Amino acid sequence: MRAAPKGFRLHIGLFGRRNVGKSSLLNAMTRQAVSIVSDVAGTTTDPVEKPMELLPVGPVLFIDTAGIDDVGALGQMRVERTRQVFDRTDLGVIVTEAGHWSQFEDAILDELTRRKTPAVAVFNKVDLHPPRPEVVQRLKEAKVPMVETVASRGDGVLDLREAIIRAAPEEFVNAPTIIGDLVPPGDMAVLVVPIDLEAPKGRLIVPQVQTIRDLLDNDAYCMVVKERELRDALDRLNRPPALVVTDSQAFLKVAGDTPQAVPMTSFSILFARFKGDLNEFVRGAMAIESLKPGDRVLIAEACSHHPIGEDIGTVKIPRWLTQYVGGKLHIDHTQGHDFPADMASYKLVVHCAACVWNRREMLSRILRCREAGVPITNYGLTIAWSLGIFQRALTPFPAALDIYRQLAAPRP
Repeated sequence: MRAAPKGFRLHIGLFGRRNVGKSSLLNAMTRQAVSIVSDVAGTTTDPVEKPMELLPVGPVLFIDTAGIDDVGALGQMRVERTRQVFDRTDLGVIVTEAGHWSQFEDAILDELTRRKTPAVAVFNKVDLHPPRPEVVQRLKEAKVPMVETVASRGDGVLDLREAIIRAAPEEFVNAPTIIGDLVPPGDMAVLVVPIDLEAPKGRLIVPQVQTIRDLLDNDAYCMVVKERELRDALDRLNRPPALVVTDSQAFLKVAGDTPQAVPMTSFSILFARFKGDLNEFVRGAMAIESLKPGDRVLIAEACSHHPIGEDIGTVKIPRWLTQYVGGKLHIDHTQGHDFPADMASYKLVVHCAACVWNRREMLSRILRCREAGVPITNYGLTIAWSLGIFQRALTPFPAALDIYRQLAAPRP
């Protein structure tokens, strides 16, 4: 609980062919034997993660991947695991032996460029081979930073640290706020936190904790109540709060107990903006109107957990969507980093708030859905649409509300 959550860390992926020194480089960077190092190609089988503090950037997560040129059936599985890492990489480090830049490195750089992910090229083992001048010139023209290292001796590691710091994405260095722009300093937000069977024992869930911290960081106040105490809590205040934020599962009760003049939304919708693209999710939610019985819908969870009782993803959202559509839908579920390669059969993707992920992975999924022509939205917006309170849940977000109003007639 003392460590920064994974979703707040800069994700740095190490990519390259087998046996070029990725694991040695990670061990040198972290000053620990994080990855097994061997002269046998293919020693790293699954992505290896190592969190650390990289000042002045702050908390980062290094991800050491299997060689992207692995062969055979098992090798193909390793390559697929490596390709999943692209989805969550904020900054890519392409590692190669100094004299052997090839089509594999070009393909990695092309993939990072397509995703608009900054990259750093590392020419390792420069004690054996110098980098080829034509490759150096091409990378200079592409404005890709280059570092020469001998990872086994620790040579060039400080240069690599500096290159990573300089290449860190601006949106990570100056991270957006969760709620601070919606609640002015000195004003108050009321946070509605149901305590039910799905609430973790003895603590709050990640979006709730991070929202509280964000309010404090922005010199605002917060009051935390359960849904049954909301009306009484509002009556006790000598002035209305700037915002009421609720767990999406309590949307209807909270909407009924919150005066119309007080803006209201959900934690999930706050995180739709913080972790993804709220405007894209609004467009996606509006596709619910076009769903028909028998259509295929994908419900995706970022974290893996054992569902209990009235689970939001496996029970409640399918039920609400079915009731709204008026017939049975074909609903698939995925968890963790798994995501279908072929999206063509889906009419809609409904995603969780992705609170345990970094923003890059959520944006990668949005991009994949956009390329496949499949609308994507998130839990909070889906619930608000299904319950008929979509417009009210968007009132704190004028740009998203304008998109809704432009694309559809207002709803209750």
